Amino acid sequence: MDIQTKMIDDAAIVFAFKNEGRKEEAFTQLVKKYQERLYWHIRRMVVVHEDADDVLQNVFIKVWRHLDNFKEESGLYTWLYRIATNETMTWLELQKKRMSISLSDEESPVVEKLVAQKDFDAHKIEWKLQQAMQRLPEKQRIVFNLRYYDEMPYEQMSEVLGTSVGALKASYHFAVKKVENFILNHAL
Repeated sequence: MDIQTKMIDDAAIVFAFKNEGRKEEAFTQLVKKYQERLYWHIRRMVVVHEDADDVLQNVFIKVWRHLDNFKEESGLYTWLYRIATNETMTWLELQKKRMSISLSDEESPVVEKLVAQKDFDAHKIEWKLQQAMQRLPEKQRIVFNLRYYDEMPYEQMSEVLGTSVGALKASYHFAVKKVENFILNHAL
């Protein structure tokens, strides 16, 4: 069966990628399957479309270079999210160093970029949520994104982030409380 015929499972993509004659075709299928989910995972943390595209491109470059060595000890989806999360955190750290401002500061560069978006409307609840999320510490923001938007189970998050399920539940709980407080204190 041709790899393009239908959306194939992750094991088939990895198997095909390891076959030199089907490598590009398998990678194209992998990108089609995961590009949108990874893009939004990254975008929610970096805010700006162009920045998310840059980070996503770096993610897929890493995937291309290392998929041959993927041991399948975790799911492909989990492995991709781990790479995307690490690349995003690296990008955020670089931005923080360039700006010499802590991302936990009240008016961080990421919040400033959010406010500068052309369709930003501080009175809409979705923008309040984004502002609240951008004020979370990095780890809490990542946990909040994975749980709230991606609906990722804690066990899978544990594999992606290398953190215990209990710590993730606590991080999510604190993130939710901070988001709620921000939204309540900045009422529409």
